Amino acid sequence: MTDDPARFRVPLYSVAEAGRYLGVPASTFAAWAYGYVLRRPGGSAVHGDPIVTVRPRSTPGAAVVPFVGLAEGLVLAAIRRAGVPLQRIRPALARLADELGIEHVLASRALYTDGAEVLYDFAESHGDSPEARGARELVAVRHGQRVFGEIVESYLRRVEFAEDGYARLISLPQYPRASVVVDPARGFGQPIFARGGARLEDALGRFRAGEPLADVAAEFGGPPDDLEDAVRIATGTAA
Repeated sequence: MTDDPARFRVPLYSVAEAGRYLGVPASTFAAWAYGYVLRRPGGSAVHGDPIVTVRPRSTPGAAVVPFVGLAEGLVLAAIRRAGVPLQRIRPALARLADELGIEHVLASRALYTDGAEVLYDFAESHGDSPEARGARELVAVRHGQRVFGEIVESYLRRVEFAEDGYARLISLPQYPRASVVVDPARGFGQPIFARGGARLEDALGRFRAGEPLADVAAEFGGPPDDLEDAVRIATGTAA
């Protein structure tokens, strides 16, 4: 792993913010960050270990998620959207980390280049178990190659990698029109519009204060359509 505190060690987002940026409930991201215990009546407890990188908690609601944790969460959000329960895919993800032999495998280029092959081999070696079926749901065979399914691939295409092989920029998935990116080197790691460079919350704050969309877009140098898209997502209104 590279020694880059801006991506790996500096907490930039609260659990709630990270979930919001990726379009998953805060409770879901919290389970990824801190693990979970499910106690079933009459049965044994089911444990799930943490799977995304977080820094130690100080106060409730504080920033604990570094950029690399957000990148890991992006992949888990894709798995969730593909309909595969995380408990079914956890052993396969553990195999990924072992086979590729790197830290933060979910935030690495190696996941994109080699991950589907590893998951396919895991599925083949685990027969018809729930874990194998989960791995198969994430992998497709096209032209003789093992590749990720469409949903996972679409999320992986939203990541740009640095020379060290780890994510350096994420294009957030919930915006159908606007290009909203997270780059730890810009805007203090907060979401920004790729066109114009304005921080998302700064632009939305001006709109919430009553300024017309066209005026806000003109001031921040971005297309009005991008801001309209961001407002729809923020307010939960239909396009």
